[in-house]
Amino acid sequence: MARPTRLDDTRIKSELQRLDGWELKGGKLHREFAFADFVEAFRFMTAVALVSERMNHHPEWFNVYRTVIVDLRTHDADGISELDFKLAGEINKLAPSA
Repeated sequence: MARPTRLDDTRIKSELQRLDGWELKGGKLHREFAFADFVEAFRFMTAVALVSERMNHHPEWFNVYRTVIVDLRTHDADGISELDFKLAGEINKLAPSA
């Protein structure tokens, strides 16, 4: 399997325009999710964990009660790669409707 390639800033900005709810923060794709309660937040994290394991690409994340914060960055590419955008798209499919 080929090593992921770091995307340049122009490509990252272009891809971000097509990805609802995500922003660039601290050199990572970043999004915060709010849920009704801890159980819903944990259910979401479990679903994301299964997808990310299948993709062999794992998020950096943080959870307190009903909030889940997700940051994506490809360590092998030393930056943001296509894998991050693919995982972000899959995470959006699992998120509750706004």
